[in-house]
Amino acid sequence: MSGDPYVAQSGDSNLSVDHYELELEYKVTTNRLSGTAIVSGHVRAATSALSFDLVGLRASRVRLGAGKSVPFRQSDRKLRVSLGTPLAAGDAFAVTIAYAGAPRPRRSRWGTIGWEELEDGVITASQPTGAPTWFPCNDLPSDKATYRLTFTTDSAYTVIAGGTTSRSTRGGRTTWIFDRDIPTATYLATVQIGRYVQSPIEFTGVVGELHYPRSLEGRVLADFADLPAMMRVFEETFGPYPLPDYRVVVTEDELEIPLEAQGVGIFGANHADGGSGSERLIAHELAHQWFGNSVGLSQWHDIWLNEGFACYAEWIWSERSGGPTAHAEAVVHHRRLGALDQDILLGAPGPDLMFDDRIYKRGALALHAVRLTVGDEAFFRLLRTWTDRFRWATATTADFIALAEEVTGSALAELFHAWLDATALPALPR
Repeated sequence: MSGDPYVAQSGDSNLSVDHYELELEYKVTTNRLSGTAIVSGHVRAATSALSFDLVGLRASRVRLGAGKSVPFRQSDRKLRVSLGTPLAAGDAFAVTIAYAGAPRPRRSRWGTIGWEELEDGVITASQPTGAPTWFPCNDLPSDKATYRLTFTTDSAYTVIAGGTTSRSTRGGRTTWIFDRDIPTATYLATVQIGRYVQSPIEFTGVVGELHYPRSLEGRVLADFADLPAMMRVFEETFGPYPLPDYRVVVTEDELEIPLEAQGVGIFGANHADGGSGSERLIAHELAHQWFGNSVGLSQWHDIWLNEGFACYAEWIWSERSGGPTAHAEAVVHHRRLGALDQDILLGAPGPDLMFDDRIYKRGALALHAVRLTVGDEAFFRLLRTWTDRFRWATATTADFIALAEEVTGSALAELFHAWLDATALPALPR
């Protein structure tokens, strides 16, 4: 039984996964992935079976813990594991799944997502349901877990996955080990593979790395030079950075849009033009580490809590770095939205429209409306309280409205109703 109507065929709301331990081997030239996943957690209600998402890869053996093999059935989307002894509500489980195949993106209403081969490497672009293209999981944004990924591939390639990292090389193959002990949604787990060189990003108290093809070095170093300043501005505005690391990957291939993962931002060669052409996108992806990655979604219909906040962060960076003020940006985008169809509900856009650009801009405008209503001091105190109270957890629109009224002492339900629950574009408060 899915726990999210926007991704009705994904996940099982009866499962709560605590940890994924993935031990994988990959051959770049043949796109061959094999290995094991140990998935541990507990069940919310009594059950005699466990269900995981797995797409395009075949399981060969399933065991309970390190014990005997158990029966399983696999469809094109699901791996269903039969239990010899039923579990009671709250009981723990640990399932070891051996699997292999040639991973590929899955088709979805949002395009092809998941594991994708580059000209010479790999990206994973998993939002919202692409994670099962490379590991068996409970693919719901609300079910965060910790991870250990042991990944072996050809030594000519760099692997980036975020978290504490170590590696060892033997016989032309390098094994990378990544530990992420901060709860992470499945769509934010990542593997990026390429022939990359590395440069440090000089953050304070945070590990920072740039990974990119050597041929793009000049453009990358120029375009991402502002990241330390962005980090300082966002920490002042949103509170402490919620992770120990932030790594940026720039692929040799062009990408349609940049992507966020836990502690990682992924950009295409077209996003590094050497002339700061993607400055707002660089700010946007960094901001997601607070909004979407640390404070996560309970369900996809609240996507504005991710994208509206990250879009507003673009305007804050503009304001703080000598560009147009957030208010000037709001006025421009309000006028543009006003010229578009008024047929989208910010608080419930539906799965087809949840990544519509109007969600991003209207979400940012809703935040600016709150700022204009309560004033800067209360507004920025609200943002810092939000990232602190729901740090590494999940939250809902209702949680944000309640917190906004608590922190600011203002009655804001009517304002939020106009922005979230009606299609007509409200005027900005004066």
